[in-house]
Amino acid sequence: MTEPTLAKWQAAAAKEVKGRDLTWHTPEGIAIRPLYTGADAPDPGLPGFAPFTRGVRATMYAGRAWTIRQYAGFSTAEESNAFYRRNLAAGQKGLSVAFDLATHRGYDSDHPRVVGDVGKAGVAIDSVEDMKILFDGIPLDEMSVSMTMNGAVIPILAFFIVAGEEQGVRQAALDGTIQNDILKEFMVRNTYIYPPEPSMRIVSDIIAYTSANMPKFNSISISGYHMHEAGATAVQELAFTIADGKEYVRRAMESGLDIDAFAGRLSFFFGIGMNFFMEVAKLRAARTLWWRVMDGLGAKDERSKMLRTHCQTSGVSLQESDPYNNVIRTTVEALAAVLGGTQSLHTNALDEAIALPTDFSARIARNTQIVLAEETGVTRVVDPLGGSYYVEALTAELVEKAWAIIGEVDALGGMTAAVASGMPKRLIEEAAAAKQARVDRGEDVIVGVNKYRPAEAELLDTLEVDNAAVREAQVARLARVRASRDAHACRTALDALTEGARSGANLLALAVEAARARATLGEISDAMEAVFGRHGATPVPVTGIYGPAHETDARWRQVVEGIGAVSRRLGRAPRVLIAKMGQDGHDRGANVVASAFGDMGFEVVSGPLFQTPEETAALALARDVDAVGASSLAAGHKTLIPALIARLREAGRADIKVFAGGVIPPQDYQMLRDAGVVGIYGPGSNIVECAADVLRLLGHNMPPVEGG
Repeated sequence: MTEPTLAKWQAAAAKEVKGRDLTWHTPEGIAIRPLYTGADAPDPGLPGFAPFTRGVRATMYAGRAWTIRQYAGFSTAEESNAFYRRNLAAGQKGLSVAFDLATHRGYDSDHPRVVGDVGKAGVAIDSVEDMKILFDGIPLDEMSVSMTMNGAVIPILAFFIVAGEEQGVRQAALDGTIQNDILKEFMVRNTYIYPPEPSMRIVSDIIAYTSANMPKFNSISISGYHMHEAGATAVQELAFTIADGKEYVRRAMESGLDIDAFAGRLSFFFGIGMNFFMEVAKLRAARTLWWRVMDGLGAKDERSKMLRTHCQTSGVSLQESDPYNNVIRTTVEALAAVLGGTQSLHTNALDEAIALPTDFSARIARNTQIVLAEETGVTRVVDPLGGSYYVEALTAELVEKAWAIIGEVDALGGMTAAVASGMPKRLIEEAAAAKQARVDRGEDVIVGVNKYRPAEAELLDTLEVDNAAVREAQVARLARVRASRDAHACRTALDALTEGARSGANLLALAVEAARARATLGEISDAMEAVFGRHGATPVPVTGIYGPAHETDARWRQVVEGIGAVSRRLGRAPRVLIAKMGQDGHDRGANVVASAFGDMGFEVVSGPLFQTPEETAALALARDVDAVGASSLAAGHKTLIPALIARLREAGRADIKVFAGGVIPPQDYQMLRDAGVVGIYGPGSNIVECAADVLRLLGHNMPPVEGG
């Protein structure tokens, strides 16, 4: 029996769909055809051999499964330690520490700028004493520890080293990873402290110190995850992450380090979204790209050219509406990470769209990985999707498109120069605005949000952290540490750190001495800030992306006409301040809202990041805004937003409307309304409808949704 020809298939397909083109154009600009053949699929080679497309080990999971490493941390070190112990007893294989935002930004818990942030989105760590409690009963010579830290990376890693020493563990025995990826902070996540150049020096100092003293420790985890969460396409995430890695290696080499002395301890971190085959291909393409980059930089050791990665399922794909769908989403994303060949994995919990995970939801998330590893058989074959016509074609196309962007970055002078130019941040924000427009138009389906939405909302039990109690406990411990330490020895160590920042000495080595003398995280950060200064930024929303996607929509036109009517009444466009209070730098939601509202015709004032309620109120008064949109992601809404409303009322401007958006548990809505919030828009809210509601709050009668 002869096989049918491709022409025969094309004829049959055209007949079945009456000539309709089934090609799908992805956000990455890739045309996905309904059929792939052997002619589309390049040879990917073999696992364990260059360019490592099929995996960095010859046997991959058939020899050893990936590490189940749940990212967790909240409240106090005691609470987090107890949570870690429960998870380890239940099958987790490694620790991944989430720090609170005060810690990320280099502030001690008693600093006045972090009143609403302490212990809310991670664990508060102010000194070596906190770090010792965090790992109490967890042997650091046996447990691999990953720490997501970039801004305050010097004091946190110093505390970890000293905590290990005081547990009896030599530095050479410490195993784990520090993220230490500052470039992506300037692009998307914004938990930086110092300007770019001294921040890059810190990265190099950590690579140098760990290469000399901590051979089992990964000195950097180059992160595409936060780009993914900020809205980057798969191509952008690939290109900018690999380009970041290239920049770090180049800087380390310029400081005198031999590439093969440190490159084998670099690791990566990617986000995994819902386009299943795209995510599988992305991880395969990443290994090919990194091999190409490292070979070009002169690495000789094959280990230096192997891209090893941790992955985390997407947080932004989690939804508040119909939340049990999130279990399905996380399972699909976890399977994509596994089939893509990750070395370790975190699976998000179903309730993380609205709050920190409970023990119940964390158990489901952890067991998702255990079931995949133990019950499905996916560990028995290396790269089971290798050779798939579609997967190989998609992998090759991602490599080609990402390599082109890496070339553009090189032409700008590398990633530090590219970040300074604003190019990566602008492209990612444009992609995020375009994604939101597709979701709001229903072009990208999200089950339970813009299609098959349940008739009634389902409330989940959520984890609540008593911020005031946590802060009080941290402040008390800080006082005890300062009272019991040798003040002269501490001051001498901090002065040496400041001088080292000026002279070019290794900052981590000096910080370890300061940590031994019981200097606090804020004090160590301040000692460097005295030389480096503190970096700040004000968002500049992209324009012309969201609006053109909606120009033919009747509801869009109604909103634009409503804004015109309000403008005529006021004698100017309605003015809205989009505010980010507290130390949370995740600004995707705020930027998308600002971009969309600007395209609709609002005059948008984008506030600087990291404002206090007092600073936000002062800006609202100075710019004479009609409304303030407060963006919340990190659970500080119960403290920060009521404080803002109180400041506005004290100034006699209770007429300025305050609305809130972001990750806010529905259980907190009434509390915010009682405090004076006039509108609350959670994850999955349609921005056009949010704008219509803001117009209503400003006194304009908007017509109802057509057909609604």
